[in-house]
Amino acid sequence: MTTSISIFDTTLRDGTQGEGISLTAEDKLKIALKLDALGVHYIEGGNPGSNGKDIEFFKRARELNLQAKLTAFGSTRRKNSTCEQDVNLKHLIESGARAATLVGKTWDFHVHTALQTTLEENLAMIYESIAYVKRHGLEAIFDSEHFFDGYKANPDYAIAALAKAKEAGADWIVLCDTNGGTLPTEIHDIVSRVTSLIQAPIGIHTHNDCELAVANSLAAVNAGARQVQGTINGYGERCGNANLVSILPNLQLKMGYSCISDEQLKSLTSVARYVGEIANVSLPVNQPYVGTAAFAHKGGIHVSAILKDSKTYEHISPELVGNKQRVLVSELAGQSNIVSKAQELGLEVSEVAKSRELIDRIKKLEHEGYQFEGADASLELLLREAFGDSEPMFTVDSFKIHCEQPSVSGNTDMLTEAIVKLRVGGQQVYTVAEGNGPVNALDNALRKALAPFYPAIANIHLSDYKVRVLDEKDTTAAKVRVLIESSDFHDTWSTVGVSSNVIEASWEALVDSIRYALLSMTRSESVPEAIPESLGLVNH
Repeated sequence: MTTSISIFDTTLRDGTQGEGISLTAEDKLKIALKLDALGVHYIEGGNPGSNGKDIEFFKRARELNLQAKLTAFGSTRRKNSTCEQDVNLKHLIESGARAATLVGKTWDFHVHTALQTTLEENLAMIYESIAYVKRHGLEAIFDSEHFFDGYKANPDYAIAALAKAKEAGADWIVLCDTNGGTLPTEIHDIVSRVTSLIQAPIGIHTHNDCELAVANSLAAVNAGARQVQGTINGYGERCGNANLVSILPNLQLKMGYSCISDEQLKSLTSVARYVGEIANVSLPVNQPYVGTAAFAHKGGIHVSAILKDSKTYEHISPELVGNKQRVLVSELAGQSNIVSKAQELGLEVSEVAKSRELIDRIKKLEHEGYQFEGADASLELLLREAFGDSEPMFTVDSFKIHCEQPSVSGNTDMLTEAIVKLRVGGQQVYTVAEGNGPVNALDNALRKALAPFYPAIANIHLSDYKVRVLDEKDTTAAKVRVLIESSDFHDTWSTVGVSSNVIEASWEALVDSIRYALLSMTRSESVPEAIPESLGLVNH
């Protein structure tokens, strides 16, 4: 029979302690629904006794009908007091949560230094707080803070603290590597020792200060832990918490444990990216399992092999976690890269000489500073042009930029005007537009010229604009690479331009972006080639 592992998500509590992460009550409700659909067993929503945001979350979360156990976080009662007098415990009981996590001290150093109380009083605080929560009908989870440091310093006292929690009726006793400094071998040995001494369900809660939180969590499971606490994408204080996005597939696909259903595991990538969007934190491209580069292949030898069998360079099928295989084209590309990418686009690749010629061209362009890994649309335009599957939607005759600093007293805004001359369907269009800077002015002028021909262009907008200096030693004369990301209601695409003139590089990327968008439109709908001269665009 497959052993089940309970997954405890603390993204909404411990995860929000990460630098730069701030979630509103509404954000937390959205994420809670995603976590519930993923199939985690516990969702720790926050500390209802600490702030109004968490109080609002718990109040509104009652209406979500979560399958997971909504859990409230708190700590053991204050020293030399009673549970009934503790306001935080009162808020925890009134939160409406089905379970409560109580953090307590198990390191004698912390008892003396942080709490400034006696070892005996700390044991009483643990016992009475857990018993209080149990009397009010909540499931009790004891998070033994700094347990591993405490065990190494004074094993007898650390174990005595766990025994008190068990005696009080704790449903789970969770061992915390709060400072994140313990090694996997230590974790395994200590958890093995604890499971032999404490006959209660054991959990693990690790931090990533040595970049070992995932490994430590897996080591604890191997030693007998049956609950794993962590956060989506490893968010958390300092270096973060154990990353559930890596732990889940490792436990289920590699180690044979049961955590969530196979269908739920397929949503892992979308959940990781969704939470990243809500938290406003970009997902690392190389994040295991769910990053865009997790199953990306660049070297020609690698691509040649995966075309024969993806197992040659992929440890799992990316679809198992909702990700997908990607073939990158760069100066390291071989013919296999080109063939694979062309097939992905539905292009017919029959002439070997033509694909070799394209590889040489791409390598030359990358040597000049272009980078097509992050400019998927520019690469597709190159491929379609090379294999005769693109038609010019418009041609550019010229463009001009005019910048003027007004001399009017108190007016410090520089005026920028772009003049664009192009041809569409044999007609010449001459357009002028203003903008907030030269790139914005060019963007406005180009759209103004094309909108009557292609009205759907109004749905396209620039979502990101990045400039990188390629030759710093050349200072202001340096060559630059411009990456532009564009979006519509359905897709996002990126284009690249390179020049020693930042305006020229920007214009190149901008034109590619519009060309790609129009090419996509023509493949899904009929677009007129030209408009009547009566519309008055010619020579205006």
